[in-house]
Amino acid sequence: MRLLERIFDLAIIGGGVNGCGIARDAVGRGNTVFLCEMNDLASGTSSWSTKLVHGGLRYLEYYEFRLVREALIEREILWGIAPHIIRPLRFVLPHHAGLRPAWLLRLGLFLYDHIGGRHLLPATRSVDLRRDEVGRPLIPNRYTRAFEYSDCFVDDARLVVLNARDAADKGAEIRTRTRATEIRQSDGIWTVSMVDTLSGARSSIQARALINAGGPWVEDVLGRGAGVNAKAKVRLVQGSHIVVKKLYDHDRAYMFQNADGRIIFVIPYQDDFTLIGTTDRDYDGDPSKVKATPEEIHYLCTAASEYLAKPVTPEDVVWTYSGVRPLYDDGANEAKAATRDYVFELDTPGGVPLLSIYGGKITTYRRLAEEALERLAPYLRSAKAREGWTGKWPLPGGDMDVSAVDGLIAELQRGYPFLSHEHARRLARAYGTRAIKLLGDAKSAADLGQAFGATLTEREVRYLMANEWAVTAEDIVWRRSKLGLRLSADEIAALDDWIRTHAVQQSPLLEAGGRS
Repeated sequence: MRLLERIFDLAIIGGGVNGCGIARDAVGRGNTVFLCEMNDLASGTSSWSTKLVHGGLRYLEYYEFRLVREALIEREILWGIAPHIIRPLRFVLPHHAGLRPAWLLRLGLFLYDHIGGRHLLPATRSVDLRRDEVGRPLIPNRYTRAFEYSDCFVDDARLVVLNARDAADKGAEIRTRTRATEIRQSDGIWTVSMVDTLSGARSSIQARALINAGGPWVEDVLGRGAGVNAKAKVRLVQGSHIVVKKLYDHDRAYMFQNADGRIIFVIPYQDDFTLIGTTDRDYDGDPSKVKATPEEIHYLCTAASEYLAKPVTPEDVVWTYSGVRPLYDDGANEAKAATRDYVFELDTPGGVPLLSIYGGKITTYRRLAEEALERLAPYLRSAKAREGWTGKWPLPGGDMDVSAVDGLIAELQRGYPFLSHEHARRLARAYGTRAIKLLGDAKSAADLGQAFGATLTEREVRYLMANEWAVTAEDIVWRRSKLGLRLSADEIAALDDWIRTHAVQQSPLLEAGGRS
């Protein structure tokens, strides 16, 4: 077993949005940081969200005012640091007679507009569904009025990867496909033993502080020898989504209320599709094996069809995904009422800190990271413990104004005239200004190498493997992108074959800021 000679200030177990967000913040404050993830980055909960940076309008009903306010403030902060992968989205909330009264919706949206952080996003407006285009996809005359409000859409898996990339660029060591098998403390130091899940190689590292960001596996991590009896408990809640072909032509999303008190979102997705979700049900089982059930698919189709003029059926579904949210168990009777707020548990066996994270939302990951480091501040030897830096510095590729994405698309097409508009748009939205680094000195489509379909090229695959820890076709077509919606099974298999048979040759394009 190889033991690294250095002692890290901070070791993090878990490569989801919380773990990678903390790694980025901590290394930027001058700490030495190590992070291990047993699978791919964002392969758990963080890539199976509803893809929203939002305040959580419905959480107001549960009096979660602090959480909503914090999330509302974070919307525009995150949009500002990652305008390539985050963009504004308007939501239409039809008034459903017999459910929440109109005055309650108006009050909730008034609070939503005014309790935190809205400067650039447009305010709520009332909509006459009989006249406005957003009423056309709905059942005629059943819904006559609605409210339209602002939130943001996010590419959730790329948000995680870009936090990891920035952490690595600043000196953090990020190891994927590396499972922590045992955690032990002695003489004021944590020792984390690990196994490479691809090669079977074993190694270990030492750190002065440890963060358990295992998500659904948070309690499992504690059971690997930490020597603590956790007081907090995790509540696993399954959330499933379905994707269908594009349901309507305008660019707004919908928030539909259901008779059971839950809500679902219907969201324009990947240009040619519509995303519908999510469900809320307690989950008891292996989080890695969660799948959308026939009952959940039926529920989402029925809930959407309560509003849409053209019903959605299970036969319309082209893809489903499901994730397990590791919520803090606050004893709520129903999964939908369980708190979405995050909770920390700090244990100090032998005087050595172990911080475990329960709950959290994509939207509040950055604030969670700041608060986690505040909790650990007495134990860290930060050389420059600057506060709040992550909200001011862009994520990789995000060094542009929030209104500059269209200009970047045009710039890519001028500099690389062989790119179709669709291809340039996809690269700009995925990589931001780093799309230029990816394309490099290419003078023709042939310079991008083998074409795998749906605008995916060999050069992009090499870039993802060298810079973003991609190892398999699944990493590329379902997490680094959603091109799996456009590629055939044979095309995806051919990509996997190419990856297996082509060792990534490092080139000047890839060496700067390559895999850490």
